[in-house]
Amino acid sequence: MKKTNFSISILVMLAINVSAQDTLSKKQLNEVVITSSRSERNVDDVGRSISIITADDIKKSGANSVAELLTQQQGIYVVGAGQNPGMTSSIFTRGANSNQTAILIDGVRITDPSAINNSIDVTELSLANIDRIEILRGSHSTMYGSSAIGGVVNIITKKIAKPGLKFDFSNTVGTFGKGTSSDLDNMYLGYAFKNGLYVSGEGSFETVKGLNATVDNITRTSVYKHPVMTDGFKKADAAAKVGFINKKFDLYASYKYTQQLADVDKAAYTDDDNYTVNFHRDLYTYGAKYKVNDKFNVSYIGGYSVMKRIAIDDSSLIDNNNNYDKTYSRSIYTGKLLSNELQANFNIKGLNVVVGGGANSESMSANTLYYYYNSFGFPPSYETLKTSLDSVSPHAATVNAFLHTDLGGSLLSEKLKAFTLSGGLRITNHNAFGTNVTYEINPSVKIMDGGLLYATYATGYNAPSLYQLYDATRYYTWDNNYTTGLTRGNKKLKPESSKTVEVGFKQHFNNITLSAAYFQTEVKNVIEYVYLWNKNVAVDSLGVGFSDNYRGDTYINLGTMITQGVELGLTTKLGEKFIVAGNLSLVSGKLIYHPEDIDTSQTGGNHVQLYSNGTFINKETETNGLTRRPNTGNVSVTYMPIKKLALTAVMRHVGARADVFYDSSLGPYGALGTVGVDQYTLLDLSARANIYKGLSAMLRVENVFNEKYYEIKGYTTRGRGVYFTLRYML
Repeated sequence: MKKTNFSISILVMLAINVSAQDTLSKKQLNEVVITSSRSERNVDDVGRSISIITADDIKKSGANSVAELLTQQQGIYVVGAGQNPGMTSSIFTRGANSNQTAILIDGVRITDPSAINNSIDVTELSLANIDRIEILRGSHSTMYGSSAIGGVVNIITKKIAKPGLKFDFSNTVGTFGKGTSSDLDNMYLGYAFKNGLYVSGEGSFETVKGLNATVDNITRTSVYKHPVMTDGFKKADAAAKVGFINKKFDLYASYKYTQQLADVDKAAYTDDDNYTVNFHRDLYTYGAKYKVNDKFNVSYIGGYSVMKRIAIDDSSLIDNNNNYDKTYSRSIYTGKLLSNELQANFNIKGLNVVVGGGANSESMSANTLYYYYNSFGFPPSYETLKTSLDSVSPHAATVNAFLHTDLGGSLLSEKLKAFTLSGGLRITNHNAFGTNVTYEINPSVKIMDGGLLYATYATGYNAPSLYQLYDATRYYTWDNNYTTGLTRGNKKLKPESSKTVEVGFKQHFNNITLSAAYFQTEVKNVIEYVYLWNKNVAVDSLGVGFSDNYRGDTYINLGTMITQGVELGLTTKLGEKFIVAGNLSLVSGKLIYHPEDIDTSQTGGNHVQLYSNGTFINKETETNGLTRRPNTGNVSVTYMPIKKLALTAVMRHVGARADVFYDSSLGPYGALGTVGVDQYTLLDLSARANIYKGLSAMLRVENVFNEKYYEIKGYTTRGRGVYFTLRYML
């Protein structure tokens, strides 16, 4: 992998919000944000780190996916955004784990209850039907509950406020490597009546002939090598929405269907010619808001989603004699998620109060079938293995109540109007681990003209996933004479708990917008997957000779994760023709483990080995550095030589970081080892032209220099790509 001479000092000088290509003037028009405090507030008055991506920003970015769009934002790194389309994409916000960022659609939390850690695959999210995306960095569990330790991403769908017909169609075609092709169509159609009633629908259809998603590193002629297998991807979204808006009411109900089919592979460097994952989700969201007067309103939001993921791995070729491995596996995962919340907002000069409560429930099922040829049987024969979680019926239910206030200094005196003290409290009751309390304190003060200095202390939590709580897998020795009696799932798991300190500053003046923030987050009770080994045998002797010292595997609360970092942002408009935008995010972290934190009732007092790094926890252990959390920087320059033409260059730098791989030398059964991944710098160029009355075109060249790089070791990334978009809006 090539090293780059990229200079961090340049990024420090130009660190800005890359999504702000043409939006500097909009930021100065008192843009309103609703996600931070569940109430409409001027983004400049909110003492938190916030980014807003408008529908216009999305159109001008040329991005083909939500993952591409998010990974350009400060504090966020999306693993998978640059890989073969259809690859799993995971979001890391401010160094937090991938399941510690809350993803919302119209304020309704979306998860994958069937996933091991309950995190959503960002690939599922579509750019279709988006009005804006609001990104909150830092802990926001007080307002949004579980998972919001690293931040919140709220995708807000379109509404039609003005009477008339709305139409938007775009087609993007492109290629990103030899033999590849991509075709993406988006269409939106809506109509609003004069009485406030509106209806809309949108469809998005994507077909990709992709790369071989794994890196080919087989050089020995004696080893069987699959023919080059391209991994394709198909995705379809369909959405419908009906609503009513007037001076008193804002009502809506929507339905969205997502279907995607991806070719996947066995593992890093390991191709698979017959492995597919078929995913679909039915999502229903609904809401109602009643404005009693200018000071008081009541609102209700809710959502229900049902998802299913089917993974099929058919028999594959294993040698040049056309022999197959004679195996077939099918896994079916389903999940259901229901949430409903009611809140009231009261707002007068100097005081804003939000109070509410709600209930959430989720459930999952997992059924697997493994059909294989047992060549060691007497006689050899085909056999079938089945597993299911239906007997334990994994489910979770929570109820919550929350309160948030913004107290302005003007309540006491006009001389104190520059000061605001914000704070909140949430009480949550979970059917598995009981009651949890989170809170936040957020003072801020306006300084100079358009400047805001703020500080935050916030606590947060992340609930265990259904799989971590309820997986019924038990371990037995080969002769069935010994078992620990423990299951892989652990119903005694506690939630991960966090505390975050942040200090920040943001400033608007003339044609410049800048921001800076420092944060530190400490997460305790980190949930770890561990191996258990015979407590009566010394650790150094576990793998000696023929023995059966393995005692199974499980999930336990163990360790503390500490992350800290700095984020810088700047946007500036140079005259009427140039806009420069970018950001810089620096993050570091460590993990600390103490043997006394181990719950021996779940481990049976046996030796505990971390699967994440192979370490046996028999003394205090500290690991510096976190996997897949690089320092990142983005710079974009937009030049508008004439009113209808915009030329943009975007440079993205991702620093060196650690990745993981299975290392058979770590302990008797092996575990995850770490391997370094080199830094890389990518350059994208685009030209966007308004042709005639709503008709526009864009030509975008991605990865101009065809940089060879990794996001994950063993998986390929897209090379130079060329995309052409034609769009018509009415």
